[in-house]
Order: sequence, then structure tokens, then C-alpha cells
Amino acid sequence: MSAAIEATVYSNDKKSNEVSEEHLDEVVDRYAPLVKRIAHHLLLRMPASVQVDDLVQSGMIGLLEAAKKYDVSKGASFETYAGIRIRGSMLDEVRKGDWAPRSVHRKSRKVAEAIKCIEARTGKDAKDKEIAKELDIDLTSYYSILQDASGSRLFSFDDIMEGDDSAIELAVGELPGPCDGLQRDTFKAHLAGAISGLPEREKLVLALYYDEELNLKEIGELIGVSESRVSQIHSQAAMRLRARLSDWN
Repeated sequence: MSAAIEATVYSNDKKSNEVSEEHLDEVVDRYAPLVKRIAHHLLLRMPASVQVDDLVQSGMIGLLEAAKKYDVSKGASFETYAGIRIRGSMLDEVRKGDWAPRSVHRKSRKVAEAIKCIEARTGKDAKDKEIAKELDIDLTSYYSILQDASGSRLFSFDDIMEGDDSAIELAVGELPGPCDGLQRDTFKAHLAGAISGLPEREKLVLALYYDEELNLKEIGELIGVSESRVSQIHSQAAMRLRARLSDWN
């Protein structure tokens, strides 16, 4: 879809938010590969019970919602906006399955709290052994928590913001009110600062996974560790970011 068509189709006329069937078909034809690409990427971190077809189906729903709600005046490109909506829709579908034990989420929160306490006390990055000691568990048990967390949740804006829609709205500029731009910019600045302050290995894993779209096995081969260790590093990075951004709101 050209920029001119995008601006015309998604001008978000205040009198009517309806988008014609013809334009929806055009969106589906153009962005179906994006939905499939995101589905296959997310599938790499999902339990075996999750099927790619289910992710694609929920992703298509997210794509159609994006087509109906996109407002070109907000500044984000449609592909950026749609990508966020597609991922969000897939993640919502997986969460509906309720396959992650509550104990996993509870332990993940405890890890984030431990990281926050250690870093506030020492002024340095919390290390694996320090976190395990803070939790009063051995290192093997700590790594087990990280592994369970990696199979139960995707790291995303939603995870940082406790799973509601506010993160998506912040990312694409839909917060209502006169201060929406300031809030969005402030959040992005805090997030960017938190990511840049991660330990180098955690920062590298996030960059390879999200920017380069490598899977966990490929990342492991690149940095010389096992796939399961990459998964643990990814989970720890997510928990560290959650700890560092916990006071943002």
C-alpha cells in the first residue's frame, strides 16, 4: 500500500470509523505475510500446545482491528501500528488459554522485586547468584524459574505495564488527553534508558531477538551458549526491565 493510499484510507474520519470491504481486502492481501512472520517468530517462545495457525488467525483479527482504528495523524506508520496490534492480538489469544500456572507469574514478580531491591541497595546490576541469594534459593532453582518464565510469557510492552492496553496505546500514540505526547515520549525515554542500561549480554540477546529476529537457537550459536541459556537470559532481561520500570506509572 502506497503512502498516499495509506493516508487516504486511514485518515480516521471522525464522522465514521468504517473502512470499506475493498480496503480491508487490500490490507489483508498486503499484510498477511507480516501476520505470518510475526506468528512464526512468536511461536519459537510458545509451548508445544500452541499452533501457528491459531496465532495467524488471531493475528488476522488484530490486523483488521488495526485497519479500522489506525489514525495517520498520530505519526506512526500503519505497518508499525499493525505490528503492535497483531502481536497484541496473538498474545491475548494465548493468555486466554490460561496454560501458565499462577505460581510462574508469582515467582516472576518475586524475581523482579529481588532485582529491584539488590540494584537499589548496591547501585549495580544484580547478578544471578545475588538474585538467588535474595530469594533464598540455590542457583539451579533460580534458573528453573527463569526457564519456566520463558515458556509462560512473551516479553513485550504489555508485560512491563502489567498486561493492559495502556502500553500499546503509549507505543502508538493513542492516549487521550492533552498530555498524551509528553507521556508517550517520557515512557519511550524511560524504556530506552532501561534497555541501554542492561548488562551487555542481556542487551545483545534482546537486540538479536527483536531487531534481527533471530530465534533462540540461532542466538545461542552466535554467542556460544545453549538455547535454554538464551531463554534464561531473555527472561532475566525482561524481569530486570520490569523491575527498573516498576515505578514508571
